[in-house]
Amino acid sequence: MSLADQPPAAALVLQTLLQHGPLSRAEIGRRTGLTAGAVTKVATSLMADGWITEGGRPATERTNGRPATPVEVRPERALFAGVKVTGEELIGVLADLTARPLASRRVRLDSRDVGTVVLAIARLVDGLRVAANLAGTADLHGVGVTISGDVDSQLGTVQYSPFLDWRRVPLAQLVETATGTPTVVENDVRALTVAEQWFGAGVGLSIFALVTVGAGIGAGLCVAGRVVSGAHGVAGEVGHLPVSGTDRVCTCGNTGCVEAVASTHAIVEQARQATGDAELTMDGAIRLAHTGDPAVRAVFARAGHAVGLALACVANLIGPERIIISGEGVASYDLFADHIRQAFVDHAFGAAVDCDLVVRPLPFEEWARGGAVVAAQRVFAPAK
Repeated sequence: MSLADQPPAAALVLQTLLQHGPLSRAEIGRRTGLTAGAVTKVATSLMADGWITEGGRPATERTNGRPATPVEVRPERALFAGVKVTGEELIGVLADLTARPLASRRVRLDSRDVGTVVLAIARLVDGLRVAANLAGTADLHGVGVTISGDVDSQLGTVQYSPFLDWRRVPLAQLVETATGTPTVVENDVRALTVAEQWFGAGVGLSIFALVTVGAGIGAGLCVAGRVVSGAHGVAGEVGHLPVSGTDRVCTCGNTGCVEAVASTHAIVEQARQATGDAELTMDGAIRLAHTGDPAVRAVFARAGHAVGLALACVANLIGPERIIISGEGVASYDLFADHIRQAFVDHAFGAAVDCDLVVRPLPFEEWARGGAVVAAQRVFAPAK
């Protein structure tokens, strides 16, 4: 029996167990609002089909006799592949139902041609299956591909990805045909946000945001327990908020965006202008800043101020309990942390200033894992 054939409440029970399990049946009922009879019916069906099992430490809440036996998901019941696409490489992770990585691989991209990338994704998925000793595609329930830019996850289309220069690419259909496995495509930051919501620093939070600093500046927004994409699929594009005091041109073509000041490329470009060294790299800029070069430190200060403004905007708009700061740019976080915090404090309104800011360095394997989580979510908690 597929999960689609299960009772309607099955997805809710399974999702609750994934995020909070093991749980007793009584606790499942409290968390989901389902009656005891409904929980028993769903649990029995899920157990018969191998999605959940009894196990873990006995719950101690029952006082009228034998302790309640908790139930938990069976991680091996379903496997999912997640792939993050960058302009230079593919990062792939094979994960079980609880998003535990079983295998990971990186593959260099020699071309950004759509057909070449799709073929490389298919080969990477095959490589992950081999690494995990899977004999056939039947054991792989789904593939989740994550990519930066404007992604319509419902249509499975990359509407626009500036780093790959792709427009209106039906990527989900192409990868599904190439791999023979159901495929979903999602914006990479939103996919990472889903992973943090289910298994990371967002577990148990109703409203939180994930802001990534690196090649781009993006945000994933979780509101009322749902990661939102907005009516047009571009919710969370904080990198394109305008920052006063700069006329730098962004990759989107507009001037004054946060990303035009604080992305990795923007920092390197400004540091080169400040030093007159056209060959300066990001690592070199970081070294100069750490040794006290005032011009380069000023570049990081401006970047930190811009990011702080973006965080304050997020806090003022949705009132999150927590903002998680991640992305490859946090490797140099110490250089602009004070400026981020100061700009945030100066511009967050009222109680929004009390929002918990958490710096969480996550390698690209975690972003790929986000793709696996999104693929799993589509199977047992399909979008309405």
